[in-house]
Amino acid sequence: MASVKVLSESSVVLKSVPSKFNFENERTASNSDSIPIIDFSLLISGHPDQRSKFIQELGKACQEWGFFILVNHGIPENDMKAMFEAATEFFNMPAEEKQQYEPKNVSDPIKCGNFNVKDTSNHTFTLWRDYLKLYVHPEFHCPLKPDVLREALQIYSERTRKLARALLEAISETLELEKGYMEETLNLESLFQLFAANLYPPCPEPDRAIGIPPHTDHGLLTFLIHNGVAGLQIQHNGNWFNVNSPQNSILVNTADQLEIFSNGRCKSVKHRAVLNNEKTRISIVVANGPSPDAIVGPAQPLVARDGRASYLPMKYTEYIEKQLTKSQVNGKPLLEQMMIQDEK
Repeated sequence: MASVKVLSESSVVLKSVPSKFNFENERTASNSDSIPIIDFSLLISGHPDQRSKFIQELGKACQEWGFFILVNHGIPENDMKAMFEAATEFFNMPAEEKQQYEPKNVSDPIKCGNFNVKDTSNHTFTLWRDYLKLYVHPEFHCPLKPDVLREALQIYSERTRKLARALLEAISETLELEKGYMEETLNLESLFQLFAANLYPPCPEPDRAIGIPPHTDHGLLTFLIHNGVAGLQIQHNGNWFNVNSPQNSILVNTADQLEIFSNGRCKSVKHRAVLNNEKTRISIVVANGPSPDAIVGPAQPLVARDGRASYLPMKYTEYIEKQLTKSQVNGKPLLEQMMIQDEK
C-alpha cells in the first residue's frame, strides 16, 4: 500500500484529498473542563484518605465518562520519548523495508501500512493514517528494524502492562469485587497487549478525510500518548469533545471487555482521530485486554447483584477477530450484538 506520509510529502502539492480518502465528516467538537483527570500517585501514596479519593474518582470516571487523563503515572518521560523516536524511525524507513510487514491476515502479529474501511453506505475509503501494529504480550513481536525499536518497546510495554494491572485492580475495587477476582477470572498474568503507532500527516482537506472514524476498542483499558498535536475526540452524552491533555499524561479509555465484565457499569467510550492541515500527529497506543483465551462475560457477583446478565459471554480472541473484520465504522455494532435485551 502507498504510504500516506509519502503522498503528503510528494513534490506535487496536494490541494485536495484524493478520492479514495473521501469521508465527509464533522470535526466540530467542544472543549470541556469536566474531562476527569486522575492522579495515579494518590493510589500508591500510602495515605488511606488519598487512596480512597483515588478509588472514588476512578470509579466515577469509568462509569460516567469511560475516559480519563492519567497524571503522575510513574512512566519516565524518557521512555515515552524513546517510543516516539523509534516510531518516527520506522515510518521514515524506505518502503521496501516495510513491505514485508504489509498485512496478509487481520491477526498478523506484525503489520503496517494504511487501512481501508466501509462506511454505513458500503462505500470503501482509505484512512488518512499510516500505522504499525504489534502484538507484544503474552508473546512479544517486533520488526527487526529500526534497531532502537525493540528495546524501547520492551521497556514501554512492560511498564504500561504493570500500570494497566494496577488500574484494573483498582477498578475491580470500585466494582466492590473480591481482591484478585478480576485478575484471576481474566487471567491478567497473560493479558493481551497490542501496541500501535499511528502517523497522521497534514491533510489538505481535514473535513473530507479522517484518521480513524468513530469506534470503540475491544479490550479492557487503552493507553494513548501523542506528540503534542491534538486530534483525539471522545463522545460523552451524545456530544463530541476535544481532548487537550497535559504534557506527559496518558489518555485512558475503558473498552468493550470492561463494559461487558462490569455488566454495563463501566462505559466503552466512542472516540475518533481527526486531522489538521498543518502538523503531523503521531500517537502511541497500547491496548490492554484479558488473556487471549479468556471467555469474557459479566462478573458473576455483579450478575447476582443485578439479578441478570446484560451481555453474552465470548472468547476474547473471537471478539477481536469479529471486531477487526466488521464492515461498519459508526456506532458499536459488535458490543450491541453482545447485549441481552431486557424482556420486561
